[in-house]
Amino acid sequence: MKPYKNFFKRAIDIVASGGALIVLFVPLAAVTVWLHFANKGAGAFFFQERPGKNGKIFKVVKYKTMTDERDANGKLLPDADRLTKVGKFVRSTSIDELPQLWNVLKGDMSLIGPRPLLPRYIPYYTEQELHRHDVRPGITGWAQCHGRNDVSWDEKLAMDVWYVNNISLKIDLNILWTTILAVLKRESVEVAGVEALDVYRNRNNKIKIN
Repeated sequence: MKPYKNFFKRAIDIVASGGALIVLFVPLAAVTVWLHFANKGAGAFFFQERPGKNGKIFKVVKYKTMTDERDANGKLLPDADRLTKVGKFVRSTSIDELPQLWNVLKGDMSLIGPRPLLPRYIPYYTEQELHRHDVRPGITGWAQCHGRNDVSWDEKLAMDVWYVNNISLKIDLNILWTTILAVLKRESVEVAGVEALDVYRNRNNKIKIN
């Protein structure tokens, strides 16, 4: 039995996320109102289904940084045209990720773990990569702190599985500290974000056989 992985990690998540939501209540409320008006009635929050622990689907919540403006044919305008100045600031400071503290408190997510990806990617994982769902997904993770957009999906998913197999307090503290430094420097900690996983695996003829 691993006490940290099986008990203390979740206990820390509850205390840390609950405490953060209380401390940040006023500034988060201000950002919510700010985005509500900046997004021109599109709302301040963005909800999307993601697979969590054991593949259970949940709705991740983030701050919405774009309007829902459409062209004459009713199609959404390009992301660059819908991203507001407020949205750019919220993204660059990673404030858009803070609503996920609610997901952590509920038990859908952990502060640290493999990032929750899209449900449509599930058929494209190898049997080994599916183990990324053995734990709760995180707001930040090992892969996000050890690469940039030039890291391939294969490497990223391998790092996710490595984390699942090596969870410890020391590793989580390392990830947390690296993430804080990246946020303060306004550095992107996302990886493999240019090309979708299903596109990447189809292009490379790497499709999981069910």
